[in-house]
Amino acid sequence: MKKILVANRGEIALRVMKTIKKMGIKTVAVYSEADRNSPHIKFADEAVCLGPAPSNESYLKMDKIIEVCKELGVDGVHPGYGFLSENAAFAELTEKNNITFIGPRSKAIEVMGSKLAAKETVKAYDIPMVPGIDEAIEDVNKATQIAREIGFPILIKASAGGGGKGMRVVNEEKDLEEQMKRAISEAKSAFGDGSVFIEKYVASPRHIEIQVLADTHGNIIHLVERECSIQRRHQKVVEEAPSVVLDESLREKMGNAAVKVARSCDYVGAGTVEFLLDENKNFYFLEMNTRLQVEHPVTELITGVDLVEQQIKIARGEVLEIQQEDIKINGHAMELRVYAEDPLNDFLPSVGNLETYQLPVGENIRVDNGFEEGMDVPIYYDPMLSKLITYGKNREEAIQLMIEAIADYKVEGVSTTLAFGKFVMENEHFKSGDFDTHFVKKYFTPEALSKKNQAEAKLAAKVALARYLQEKKLLKTPH
Repeated sequence: MKKILVANRGEIALRVMKTIKKMGIKTVAVYSEADRNSPHIKFADEAVCLGPAPSNESYLKMDKIIEVCKELGVDGVHPGYGFLSENAAFAELTEKNNITFIGPRSKAIEVMGSKLAAKETVKAYDIPMVPGIDEAIEDVNKATQIAREIGFPILIKASAGGGGKGMRVVNEEKDLEEQMKRAISEAKSAFGDGSVFIEKYVASPRHIEIQVLADTHGNIIHLVERECSIQRRHQKVVEEAPSVVLDESLREKMGNAAVKVARSCDYVGAGTVEFLLDENKNFYFLEMNTRLQVEHPVTELITGVDLVEQQIKIARGEVLEIQQEDIKINGHAMELRVYAEDPLNDFLPSVGNLETYQLPVGENIRVDNGFEEGMDVPIYYDPMLSKLITYGKNREEAIQLMIEAIADYKVEGVSTTLAFGKFVMENEHFKSGDFDTHFVKKYFTPEALSKKNQAEAKLAAKVALARYLQEKKLLKTPH
């Protein structure tokens, strides 16, 4: 491969290109009119505008991307995450045009893109599943019967879904019909597919995922776990590796299960197998993400493996150079997704101009960033500005460095999740490791954050006043 097009934008486009350049390969950036001043364009060797700001007129235009590849003599396409990364039709289209798709084959994307098809595929591999029904259901009477069998509370889930859409917790039988209608309607409008299924609701779960790498020669390894339980609206905000609750025995069991899931669909490339872990340390297969994950840097920092480099080598047909026994956990890594969102207003997107935008720098601080000072945050895309990652020899060190890095991250013009990140890092439940996916619901309120900010502002004012009085006193003292 001599030239790779990155079919994405922002921080992930830039992060992927850095590895491509490091490997001595030329890079091609694509962008929409809203992103014409983005750093990823300046960084690339070549850049092409795909069209207007809306993603369906730019980043999702498959034919246009293929056309650009042909015009510029591109050998491979890296899709990043989001947009076309889990689009089986796009993977197929690239292959048809003799362009390497840096990711799994279209069949694996298709199978794992449907939660029901994924459950069916891994069934033969003895993977633990949450009790429930693994077929689409629309009949309320049948749903009621199943719910009675597995016991309330239950979870209604969209088969084609993600990000919490088409998902409903039902605590009592009387609410089932209404919630089912809502879930089906939401799934139809979000994914064009109203299929839903029913599972037992795991009350206090942790969200644990395992990174896997698989080559075209049948070798599959896992790169241990990531803890992704700090979420808002079923989407992750803080991730870390390793998890504070896994011991070596459980890590090995979950790692082996993840490898089996990858094997079940003939997986190739980097992928992530997601599990729920209940309070009794039972784990259940949730789904497989057939792409690079947002939180991949924490795995890179504790294993020393560049996952994008591995993706490219696998796509070139190389044999995986890492064996399972080579994977060792070294230290601890923490990641905060820095979103242009207002934590004081239900995490709603906050658009505007980045009047001030200064990144923290220092040893063991990594920022995967996609913006510069003076840029506008567009309303058309996911509101992530960057990912702030810290590394320490242990968890306490990674947390402390994250608090310091957040303090050094200066943003004015939009609200961000930085203050929320600080709230998490300083929370006793988080620090002790005693938390689950309900952390935000249990411990976070806008009032708590406001109070904390006010208390810190008062303290800063007192310190400033004390310093001022001290300096005044020194000036008056005769020398």
